Amino acid sequence: MIAKRNLGRSGPAVTVLGLGCMGMSEFYGQADEAESIATIHRAIELGSNFLDTADVYGRGHNEELVRRAISGRRDQVFLATKFGNVRDDKGGWVGVNGRPEYVRACCEASLKRLGVDVIDLYYQHRVDPDVPIEETVGAMADLVKEGKVRMLGLSEASAATIRRAHKTHPISALQSEYSLWTRDIESEVLPTTRELGITLVAYSPLGRGFLTGRFQKPEDIPPDDYRRNSPRFQGENFFRNLELVEGVRELASEKRMTPAQVALAWVLAQGDNIAAIPGAKTRTHLEDNLKAADVHLGSRELGRLEAIFPHGVASGARYPEEALRRVNL
Repeated sequence: MIAKRNLGRSGPAVTVLGLGCMGMSEFYGQADEAESIATIHRAIELGSNFLDTADVYGRGHNEELVRRAISGRRDQVFLATKFGNVRDDKGGWVGVNGRPEYVRACCEASLKRLGVDVIDLYYQHRVDPDVPIEETVGAMADLVKEGKVRMLGLSEASAATIRRAHKTHPISALQSEYSLWTRDIESEVLPTTRELGITLVAYSPLGRGFLTGRFQKPEDIPPDDYRRNSPRFQGENFFRNLELVEGVRELASEKRMTPAQVALAWVLAQGDNIAAIPGAKTRTHLEDNLKAADVHLGSRELGRLEAIFPHGVASGARYPEEALRRVNL
């Protein structure tokens, strides 16, 4: 049975390893809808109850896919989705919108696409710098009062923003990128979540797949894959980062595990207020990931990983410059 941790101070228990569904619709190469739905079904069968999607993934397609997958299984899943990132009809990025009227419109649309009466966890996907966080969270709180949303979350917010939001309405979860090679949140954000009783939901805990050792050369990345535009996957950065991953591979081999299991176990070992949502598009990858919930890394092994991956060691920014401007606001 996969271990569970309470979401927020007094929220329901969610599995420490959930399932990020984003790649089932776009960004990470070709998707297979039948296999994606089978993967969600397998996650539920194995006891992983925490599903993560967003209105922007596939411009609504991902929420619709999740609806089909959880039909008849709604009571077995804890469902999280997000709003705030805006795209045009061709998929281009337009900006971020945190206006109260937009919050409500997005929620209504997500409820319809997901085919549910209530969203368990509703995140603001990115902070809108032009709208006070109190106004956005206030509108989200109204959705809680109306029974359309159970719990509120933020994504990629700064410590100061989290504190302001939490005063408006309790924030149960913060979703931010966190992994061996992305540790920015450790200085201020992670301590703030602990102080306020907020669960950190780590996305991209496998470094967008790089920490699994799957990619040995840039050509291994599919031509239509988002990672081709990611600084850490380009040029010399790729090969410098590959050297870091070799250390994970060596440790994994010694422990008779996969690199993915070691990388996920490291994230979960960083605090008892942390859950992770690695993405998986196939049952094989899902099953491999979920075994990490049973992995224990001792102090010697954690120290060894710390020596390989000290804060800031990764070569290249975690996002292209434009996307970086939308995080930690």
